[in-house]
Amino acid sequence: MDRMRVAQVGTRHGHAAGKLRAMLDSSEVDVVGVYEPDKEQRAKVASAAPWNGIEWFESMEGILADDSIVLVASEGANIESLDQTEALVDAGKHVWYDKPAGQNWKQWQRVVETARGQGTQLQMGYMFRYHEGFCQVADWIHSGFLGDVYGLRAHMSTNVGEEQRRRVGVHPGGMFYDLASHMLDQVVWMLGRPIETTSFFRNHTGIVPEFMDNTVGVFEFEKALAVIDIAAMEVRPPARRFEVYGTQGSATITEPFEPATNIRLCLAAAAGGYAEGEQNVPVNPQSRQSLYELELASLLGAIRGDHPPDRSLDHELLVQETLIRICGNL
Repeated sequence: MDRMRVAQVGTRHGHAAGKLRAMLDSSEVDVVGVYEPDKEQRAKVASAAPWNGIEWFESMEGILADDSIVLVASEGANIESLDQTEALVDAGKHVWYDKPAGQNWKQWQRVVETARGQGTQLQMGYMFRYHEGFCQVADWIHSGFLGDVYGLRAHMSTNVGEEQRRRVGVHPGGMFYDLASHMLDQVVWMLGRPIETTSFFRNHTGIVPEFMDNTVGVFEFEKALAVIDIAAMEVRPPARRFEVYGTQGSATITEPFEPATNIRLCLAAAAGGYAEGEQNVPVNPQSRQSLYELELASLLGAIRGDHPPDRSLDHELLVQETLIRICGNL
């Protein structure tokens, strides 16, 4: 089978280098080149791996007008990536788009409907969809194994400096806008659309006053509450954690969940081959890069028509709608 010709637009996203490596390492694609609109940024990255040795497009039109380029990774900074993604979708490209999907809800709806209408794939870069721990917990929830889920807590903090705080500070919600969509992708997959959202977004360090660096989002469902907390000043390595509580059992992807080694499972009664009470369920530790590779493999299969996409376009809409609802843009 001919290798699929692919390209990348943008280098400023935190996942940009990893996504390019995944494409370079894939036996199924040929990376034609990369376009970076900022010449200073291009010069900054061009001599370092994985950018060294890559062909560079002098304009985005070189990608848009090349019908042989089937798939493009959209890896610009959050403030520019939605416009870039819309141009790619309008040109009929399949797009691997790194999160979150901008602040303009009407524009994102328009982009999704264009992709839907022309039958092109538009996959968001939420790598935890391929994380064995999250997949197992989601399966337990959807099957009813944990009973009625009434509580969910997600902690995904980080530590960022002043430069990144200023860059992300242009977005309402600050650190929550930048990172919480990873957890929202899981929350709405497991529980659906929240009825209400409540935010507690604060600047507690004063380093960049407009940047919300200590944030909590509360999501109300008919019979459940979900809480996501994201801070920007946690001592490294961050203790990332994901907890689900149901009437018949609880499941915690033990910290840090990247990479995870165990799920702490606690059951009211023996079920499904597991004992009553507390036990550790091992999961295969996966590197971040391996998750990128699984993302790409699934997307390529969907493009070829081997299987449906792992998440529908309606799901991609719901994740972003929930994020911008709580960040005050909707």
